[in-house]
Amino acid sequence: MRTDQILTRLERVFARLDREPERPAHLQTPQMSRHRVVLLGSTLAFYLAIVVAVLTTSWLVRLDWQIMFFRPYEQWPQLHAFLDYLVVLGQRGPTAVMVAAWLGWRSWRQHTLRPLITLGVALLLLNITVGSVKLGLGRLGPHYATEIGSAELFAGGDIFPSGHTANAVVTWGILAYLASTGVTRRVLSVVSAVVSLSVGATTVYLGTHWVSDVLLGWSAGLLILLALPWFEPLIARTETYVFDVRELLRRRAETGRMPAPVVSVLTPLLSAGGKWQLRPATEVAGGAVGGVVEEPVPQPVRDTVAAATATAPASTTATAAAPHSPTTRPAVHPAGRPHVIRSERTPVTPVGSRRPAHTERAAARGAAARPVAGG
Repeated sequence: MRTDQILTRLERVFARLDREPERPAHLQTPQMSRHRVVLLGSTLAFYLAIVVAVLTTSWLVRLDWQIMFFRPYEQWPQLHAFLDYLVVLGQRGPTAVMVAAWLGWRSWRQHTLRPLITLGVALLLLNITVGSVKLGLGRLGPHYATEIGSAELFAGGDIFPSGHTANAVVTWGILAYLASTGVTRRVLSVVSAVVSLSVGATTVYLGTHWVSDVLLGWSAGLLILLALPWFEPLIARTETYVFDVRELLRRRAETGRMPAPVVSVLTPLLSAGGKWQLRPATEVAGGAVGGVVEEPVPQPVRDTVAAATATAPASTTATAAAPHSPTTRPAVHPAGRPHVIRSERTPVTPVGSRRPAHTERAAARGAAARPVAGG
């Protein structure tokens, strides 16, 4: 009799990923077109121009100081409470969790890991490019500036370019990059642009970044989004590699070449919703595979006898079932013993006890039931 296996939520997710990708027919992987190359080159030139303007302490640095002395948070204090929450849309931790949840659902629907891998590649590029420039230039923020009119470079800071702004561009822009239709892509592009512009302006309002920091952050995030088509082959190879490794682990588990604890941990990831039966390393063909021997599972006597009688020939069934059947087995009772009272029993010394056997107690108890009083 076949029984259906109850699948866990994780097993159902990986079972769905085992199917063929079901992407929309009109959905194509973004290519590095001529238009995108022109935008990439223009953004890169703008990026370098901002860096040079800050390094040379040009008019851009003077604009930074003018806005810093203007103190927008003092001009419009009623906006401070709201903007404190809005700036969270640029923090890497919360935004990455929200976007990863949405892209995880996309991966489950389309039976592919490409959305999640693309997000991971984009965030990795963001950390490498923005982090290296931050640490290399070492610019101080407005609240920590020491010399009026200076660029505050190479002073041990880490605010140039703005990480909040670059993260907002990449994290929310990846949704537009992975959109299924052209209309959805345009709508999400507008939404991500509004969010990233708002986050950048909010950091200037709060006084945590210079204007030049925000401009460079917008450029850094846009450069990553524009360069993502160059990494599409790497994303495809990574997805193939992940599934190949999972298939290799599954084959090892199926052939019993994995220890039992490892199989128990990897079963939700490798069983594909119960399609593959995984077993630990056990004794195969008279030899132990993997060093673990699986003990046979005991079965009830009634089931064993029923199975034997069902498979045995008719001539031998009657003779074989008689001595083993629980219904025909004669009752066996132990031999009777004379009943003795507690005082007449011989004390038994436990095995391994150091106390000697008191054989005289039985004789003493068998004498008078009460002491004899006399004079």
